[in-house]
Amino acid sequence: MKIGIADTTFSRVNMGAVAADELRKQASVAIERVTVPGIKDLPVACKKLIGERKCGIVMALGMPGGKEKDRMCAHEASQGLIICQLMTNTHIIEVFVHEDEAEDDRELAWLAEQRTREHARNVIKLAFNPQELIKEAGTGQRQGFPDAGPARR
Repeated sequence: MKIGIADTTFSRVNMGAVAADELRKQASVAIERVTVPGIKDLPVACKKLIGERKCGIVMALGMPGGKEKDRMCAHEASQGLIICQLMTNTHIIEVFVHEDEAEDDRELAWLAEQRTREHARNVIKLAFNPQELIKEAGTGQRQGFPDAGPARR
C-alpha cells in the first residue's frame, strides 16, 4: 500500500519530512508526498494523492496560526478533508498543530514532531494492523502531549 503525505509551506516545521521518516522506521512502504502553500490547499492535495497517485491512506499535515482567522481556516480545511474522505472512502489522518498550543518555538517544534510521529504510527496501524487500534480503544490516547488515560468511575 502506498501512503500519501500532504504538507504545507505555511508550517514552521517540516512535518512532511518527519512523517516520512517515521513511516519508514515503522514499515517498508512506498510514500508519495506533495507540498502545498496553505492548509486550505490540503483537501485537493489529498484527493489527488488518493485518486491520481493511488495512495491507500493519506496524512494531511498543517500548522494553523494562533489567531481566530487561522482557527476558521483550519476548520474549513478539516471539513474539506472529511468531505474528501467520504468521496473517496479513504482515511485521511489530519495532523494539525496550532501555533497557540505551545509556549515558545522550541515547544512548538517538539509538539509538531511528536504529534506527527505518533500519528504516523497510527497510520501504519490503521493500514496494516487495525487490531492494534482496537486494543487502544478507550485508553485516552493523545498525540503530542501525554495520554489522558481512561476515565475512572
